[in-house]
Amino acid sequence: MTTTAVTETDVPLAVGERTWVRPVKAILSYGLLFLLAAMFIYPFLLAISTSFKTLPEINQNAIGLIPQTFTLEGYQRLFGFNVGRWTLNSALVATLVTLGNVFFASLAGYALARIPFPGNRWVFLAILGTMMIPGIVLIIPMFIVLKTLGFINNYAGLIVPKIVTAFGIFLMKQFFESVPKELEEAARIDGATQFQTFFRVILPTARAAIVALIIFSFQGAWNEFTHALIVVTTNANLYTLPLGLALLRGGMGQNLQWNSLLAGSMLTTLPMAILFFIFQRYFIEGTSYSGIKG
Repeated sequence: MTTTAVTETDVPLAVGERTWVRPVKAILSYGLLFLLAAMFIYPFLLAISTSFKTLPEINQNAIGLIPQTFTLEGYQRLFGFNVGRWTLNSALVATLVTLGNVFFASLAGYALARIPFPGNRWVFLAILGTMMIPGIVLIIPMFIVLKTLGFINNYAGLIVPKIVTAFGIFLMKQFFESVPKELEEAARIDGATQFQTFFRVILPTARAAIVALIIFSFQGAWNEFTHALIVVTTNANLYTLPLGLALLRGGMGQNLQWNSLLAGSMLTTLPMAILFFIFQRYFIEGTSYSGIKG
């Protein structure tokens, strides 16, 4: 019987080779993540900083993050325009569009996921097909339809065409397909109708998906620019915040006032940024729901 001798230097050498690799990988990984994060965060911080700078300082030091002279003149000049009305319009449109999208998308998603009817799959594929069409292609047809229906220069034109979206239907359908059918069967045994089953049994289980849909819908409606540009042609009182701020540049004349322009961008961005950081897990859950079952 023979034994193999193991020297004391063999094991420490192997272990030593492994101990320095892991810290180096961690340092490189975190360094790369920090660099990428800085690349995305820096423009946002620069926009905030510039909104509090004076115009001469912006011209002298445009990339400085800390204002030498802290001022609110950009915000004061901004509110000299009709920003309050623009914000109210955006809030009204976003709220009504979100409520309508949650209601109709939930009903449509449940019908496509649970109620068999002729052409069910073809209807769903047709809805998915609308998501593949670039929005720019639909501008002229959309304007013709809205003008024919009398939806130009009024709130109905801003709200009704956006009150339900293909993405909302797709999101809710994918979630409802993941709900166990035993819940519906138990409700029917207890004598519940189709609507009672939906509103009292299925809908309460979809809280996470509904919150995700609310966030997606509100964010999309709040930031909507192209549709508002099509609908509002002459009535400046119907401007939403993105549309009003986009047209603000022309109202400033030849000399662009960067502090006011970036103050307006902060007014648009900060509510959505706060909403995202508070409910970011629902964004992730909503994205995961959209990938469940084809």
